[in-house]
Amino acid sequence: MAGAISMTTRHHTGRRATADSLAVKILLISVVTLFFGLFLLMPLVVVFSEAFKQGATVFFKAFSDRYTQDAIRLTLLVAAIAVPLNTLFGLAAAWAITRFQFHGKSLLTSLIDLPLWVSPVIGGLIYVLLFGRQGWLGPWLQANDIRIIFAVPGIVLATVFVTFPFVARGLIPLMQAQGSAEEEAAATLGASGWQIFLRVTLPKIKWGLLYGVILCNARAMGEFGAVSVVSGHIRGKTNTMPLHIEILYNEYHFSAAFAVSSLLAVLALVTLLLKSLAEWHAARQLAAGAAAGTHQP
Repeated sequence: MAGAISMTTRHHTGRRATADSLAVKILLISVVTLFFGLFLLMPLVVVFSEAFKQGATVFFKAFSDRYTQDAIRLTLLVAAIAVPLNTLFGLAAAWAITRFQFHGKSLLTSLIDLPLWVSPVIGGLIYVLLFGRQGWLGPWLQANDIRIIFAVPGIVLATVFVTFPFVARGLIPLMQAQGSAEEEAAATLGASGWQIFLRVTLPKIKWGLLYGVILCNARAMGEFGAVSVVSGHIRGKTNTMPLHIEILYNEYHFSAAFAVSSLLAVLALVTLLLKSLAEWHAARQLAAGAAAGTHQP
């Protein structure tokens, strides 16, 4: 009897947690492939096919338009400002949350995720209520000839708002898993805070940091809702690439619209490739940190 129980126990212990039939596996894989083809692959194919529908000459001609070039430059400028700001914020927030205990820590962690749950349009409206002509600070800004709404500063602020969770959220789990033992050891040896960060912390989190920066940059260049509210859609001045694509499409310049869209699609594919690389390296670092913690006495 005991032998039978032992054999049964060994049988159930060795059994896989998921023992689905072949039909179920085929069904699930087919559903995933179908969704991938319909909602991800097909739109990309349509964008590139429409972009080159009238030939390469028409495709490249779309980028010679002055307003298109202005939109590309503004998009790059906004990303060049918003991404470093959010990188600094993400590093500071991740360091504070993972290395210190203080009142309001859980609230800060929750507030970091706020832009992920609030509609980008609402984020843009917040800045209009603050800095618009009829907003709280509008009369003072107008009296001092400072323009934020319907100008580049408003676009930068809206972009910072919708993108600031990405770097912090990429670093917090990684730094929590790695722990602070090495930083504490460096501090006991007399290293300064700046030396600890540059020589101990940064090498351990560099791939997680890159992962967050890549996601932040992708969202900054592709943001539409919040930027649309604060920009005013002024050609050559406040139109980013997504806003410019909308105007081209509404004016029936389909080839130009899809040409600019294809540029954003290429940037998205490059971002996806870099994200996968950074994610793979971050996962390796996370696993190495967990293994090191397991082997500590």
